[in-house]
Amino acid sequence: MKRSPSSRTTEPDHSPHELNGNEPRPRRSKRVKRVTDVVVPDLEDIVPGNSSPSGIDDVSSRSNSARSAMKGTVALRQSKVTRQLGTPHPAPAKWRETYDLITNMRSRELADVDTTGCQLAQEGETDPVARRVSTLVSLMLSSQTKDPVCHTAVKILRAALGGSLTVPAILAADEETISGAIKQVGFHNKKTGYLMKMAQQLRDRHGDDVPKTFDELCDILGVGHKMASLTLSMAWNIHVDIGVDVHINRITNRLGWHTPTTAKKGQEKQTKLNLESWLPRELWYDINHKFVGFGQTICRPTNPHCHRCDLNSAGLCPSANTSSGMKEKQEAAVNQSSRGPKVEIGLKVE
Repeated sequence: MKRSPSSRTTEPDHSPHELNGNEPRPRRSKRVKRVTDVVVPDLEDIVPGNSSPSGIDDVSSRSNSARSAMKGTVALRQSKVTRQLGTPHPAPAKWRETYDLITNMRSRELADVDTTGCQLAQEGETDPVARRVSTLVSLMLSSQTKDPVCHTAVKILRAALGGSLTVPAILAADEETISGAIKQVGFHNKKTGYLMKMAQQLRDRHGDDVPKTFDELCDILGVGHKMASLTLSMAWNIHVDIGVDVHINRITNRLGWHTPTTAKKGQEKQTKLNLESWLPRELWYDINHKFVGFGQTICRPTNPHCHRCDLNSAGLCPSANTSSGMKEKQEAAVNQSSRGPKVEIGLKVE
C-alpha cells in the first residue's frame, strides 16, 4: 500500500535513510569535541562532607563545570590566579612570638616532612637538571599520598628508570614500568599518564628541564598552584608565593590569624592571600615546611596534642584545650579507669 505524499511529511526527519531508496546522506554534526583535563586533587582540594573519601566526586564536579564553561572551544586548564588582596589582611597580634615558639617546637621533634619530604627527592642525583626533574616528579606524586610513601615511590621509580630521574629516561620507559614503580601512591594510574605527558612537554618546550615560571608549571597536566609554587622554591630557589596546604590552613585558622569563614571550598586560597598580604616575604617558603611538620606532630587534624604545645602554655592559641584537643587525653583516662582496680583473690585450702 502506497503512502500518500501527506503521510510522508509526518515521518520523522531524523531517519538515517531516505524514503525513496537513494543512498543515505550523512548528517552534518554541529557538535565540537571537547577535551577536559581532569587534575588529581591535592589533599587540600578535598572537602569533607558529601563527597566520596577518594575525592572523585570533587574531581567530577570540577570537570563538569569546566565543560560547561568552554561552550564549544577548548578552554585553558588553569584559571586566572588572584595574586593579591585588594585590601591587605591585618597582621595578627603576637604573630612573631607564635611563629618563634613553633620554630622552637619544630627543632625538638622530627616530622615526616623532615625525613621524607619532597625536598629530599633530589638525593642520589648529581646532575642539576635531574635534581630539578626529581623534585617535580615527587611533587606530582605527592597528592593524596603520605610523605613516606611518596618518598619510597620516587626511589623505586628512579631505580626502575636506570638510576636517574630524567626526561629521556621517563620517555624511554613503558607505561607498565612507571605504573608498577609508583603503584603505592594514590591515583597511580592517572599519575602515570601525567608523568609521561609531563616528560613530553619538558622535552618539546623546555629542553628536558623544569620550567622556572609559575605559569609554565601550571600549564603541565597534573600540576596545581601549590605544586607550582613548591617546585619553584625547591628546584629553583624562587619564592613567588606561599604554598598553602591543609596543615597551614588548619593551624593558622586555629590560631585565629584569619577572619572566620563558613565556606568549605576555597579556604586554602583565601588563607594564602591573607598570609601573603602581611607575612614577610623571607618567610614564605619557611612557613610551609615549618607548619607542615608542626601539623604532622602536634597540631594534628584530629586529637591535637595541646597538652604538650608551647602555644597552649603561653596562652597564644585560642583553640587550645578544646574538646577535640583534649579528646586523646580523655580517651586515655577512660581506658585506664575502665580496667578497674587490681583485685587479688586468695583461696583458702582446707
